[in-house]
Amino acid sequence: MRFLRTLASLALVSAALPAQPGLTPAKLLEKPIDTWPMYHGDYSGRRFSTLTKINSSNVKALAMAWFYRTGVGGIKATPLQIAGVLYFSAPDHVWAVEARTGRELWHFAWESKGGIHIGNRGVAVYGNWLYFETPDCHLVSLNIKDGKERWRKTICDLDQFYFGSVAPLIVKNHVIAGVSGDDLDRPGYISSYDPETGELQWRWYTVPQKMGEPGSETWPNEDAMKHGGGMTWQVPTYDPELNLIYVTTGNPQPVIAHKNREGANLFTGSVVALDPGTGKMAWYFQASPHDTHDWDATEVPVLIDGEMNGRPRKLLALAARNGYFFVLDRTNGKNLVTSQFVPTNWAKGIDKNGTPIPDPAKMPQIAGALVSPNQGGATNWPPPTFSPQTGLFYVGASRAYSVYYIFDTDENPQGWGGTDRGGGSLGSMVQAIDYQTGKIRWSHRWESGGRAGLMSTAGNLVFTGDGSNNFVALDAATGDPLWHANLGASVGNGPITYELDGTQYVVVAAGDTLWAFAMLSH
Repeated sequence: MRFLRTLASLALVSAALPAQPGLTPAKLLEKPIDTWPMYHGDYSGRRFSTLTKINSSNVKALAMAWFYRTGVGGIKATPLQIAGVLYFSAPDHVWAVEARTGRELWHFAWESKGGIHIGNRGVAVYGNWLYFETPDCHLVSLNIKDGKERWRKTICDLDQFYFGSVAPLIVKNHVIAGVSGDDLDRPGYISSYDPETGELQWRWYTVPQKMGEPGSETWPNEDAMKHGGGMTWQVPTYDPELNLIYVTTGNPQPVIAHKNREGANLFTGSVVALDPGTGKMAWYFQASPHDTHDWDATEVPVLIDGEMNGRPRKLLALAARNGYFFVLDRTNGKNLVTSQFVPTNWAKGIDKNGTPIPDPAKMPQIAGALVSPNQGGATNWPPPTFSPQTGLFYVGASRAYSVYYIFDTDENPQGWGGTDRGGGSLGSMVQAIDYQTGKIRWSHRWESGGRAGLMSTAGNLVFTGDGSNNFVALDAATGDPLWHANLGASVGNGPITYELDGTQYVVVAAGDTLWAFAMLSH
């Protein structure tokens, strides 16, 4: 059942149906103002908007413009806004609604053959075509004008417990899509597909497939590599000048029991730079060597054009699930900053490359090992944001601990082979990190948990969700709360903003509902 309420004044409503023109590749290179054309808003992953009509001095007047209820489960997707139309998804579903009013234009429902329906991060658009993944391992293309299917292609093996949940990324004439899965020991990969036909262009495996390949020296044998995991849960970012995409990779497998995969297990738990035309690797940096705690590194690799030691640098920042914040030179992968954004106890030091050194005493044990963070991580997939205006990297963080146990003591464990139990939470917060030093500039602690996606704006605002079902605006410079609206469910995605007809909108999802806010009185 779909349900729509519109509270915007008629002056804000367009009388005509949007023409829905296609998205040109050139538009993807622009800063998002009247549009939000891709998952992160632009290729950098910053989720920063230059819009200022909603700002720290007037945000208290922000009011609901409309809401749209899907009735089919939680929305984790970041909507795209193109030519006055919002496109968003949930597992097996895609919608197009008017960005000014929330009126439904079309709804596509996929007939599923199974797969894990944990969530869908969103869609991508190229020209007049839309692309999304399904839980049963398909990449599907629709016509954005009416939601009619163009083609479908199998991108993974459902019988091997892969599934689709990642939003694709458009780079030139490439539809780049990752895969998800953790329940069966299989290799992760990321692939590029032809936007016109869906045919495979290239595929890069996150773990080596043959001894002698780069990274194979960090595995004990070929069998371990081929079952090594490293799923690609996160949408890559892209530097058009360097022509490199930045891919973050998942944890190795078996996930907890690790006796049969001695070594660093490259290229799991890593940031990898790839040529989008060929899939060839330019460099890598491993954030979690030989991970044994289910701490993938599939958080957003945020691209920053900033300064280090007085020199302009092309940088990449990553707040990883393991509790460490890294800043790299994105031209070559060299580490410049390694720091903790929450206290952790799993590493015994930092090596010469800036990588944490795992402490064997904190690896899972038969008798248990007390570890911080817990399996949920110091952060997780919800996107962070970076404001070039403040120079701060904002991330939703948690302080928690648990006891990690090994269940499978076999010399060749399979699957997970263990898990964490017990422990407790020391709270959740938004951490504002100085990218040049890795130090926390301010911290806003939530009263009852919460770890949602974030967006920052030139209006000196950071938007996110708390643990009490509130959508919140914080002062970007100080972390002070300025405004909130209770949505009846927790924020499930990363917020977006755009300006149409002189009005700035902020859109966010909570539960099965998409909410839009605007300055209706101004």
